[in-house]
Amino acid sequence: MSLNIETATSGDAQYVALERVPLDENGQFAAVVRLNRPEQLNAISWTVQRVLIRAIEEAATDDDVRIIFVTGTGRGFSAGGDIKAYAELQADAEAFTEFLDEYCGLLELIGKLDKPVIALVNGLCAAGGTELLLACDFAWAAESARIGDMHINFAQIGGAGALARLPRLIGSSRALELMLSGRMLDAREALDWGLVNRVLPDEDLLPAALDFARQFAGKSRKAAEYMKKTVWNGLATDTPSALRLERDSALEYLMSNPDSMEGIRAFIEKRKPDYRRLR
Repeated sequence: MSLNIETATSGDAQYVALERVPLDENGQFAAVVRLNRPEQLNAISWTVQRVLIRAIEEAATDDDVRIIFVTGTGRGFSAGGDIKAYAELQADAEAFTEFLDEYCGLLELIGKLDKPVIALVNGLCAAGGTELLLACDFAWAAESARIGDMHINFAQIGGAGALARLPRLIGSSRALELMLSGRMLDAREALDWGLVNRVLPDEDLLPAALDFARQFAGKSRKAAEYMKKTVWNGLATDTPSALRLERDSALEYLMSNPDSMEGIRAFIEKRKPDYRRLR
């Protein structure tokens, strides 16, 4: 599950900020992973990519972190790949293949994590930034958000989910319109098209996300883990196989995990469940 990228140096950490935000008195946290290159609209160079991988892995392996939010500093979530750096990188077939494979690996990792990863989209979100959004479990948008593919505007094509995840999320017709036009959707259009679940004033985006996280912190982490795993694995197959997978996952979880019975007992006894004592 881990990518184990170690080539970025500690001095590069400024490009991605990782903050733990307390959620309750039991020592549970939300991790806020923030792309922090605002002058470049959080464009993702190879260095930034590797620091982002480290930050996601650090949050993922922190047992006290229940949920991960990904967002950007300044006027953008992420403008995608660093086009200026591509002039040199894309001319080197071996290096560019390694770069793309690392980014694909990061986005695949997000779906495999046992905790939710939510994109909080502020400002510009394009190309590789949109691929990052698509890899998350779901996304909320600030009113300033503008979301699109835009690869075609620079004679590029997506390589990390724009051509595969986007049609599955919003349908092939809308995905192709967005890809072939190169245009950006505003926040309300993105909501209407199903790219994001909510639109909030910019100043309310993170506070609302943390309110969600505080509510989530009281839920069973095992139940959430099984839900996420079953949904993502089911989407990778056909409906009959997905239904069988759901049945098998339910039996495995309900028959083997004490959280399930704790939830039932708490309901009967009219009290709050305490899942942490079962860990």
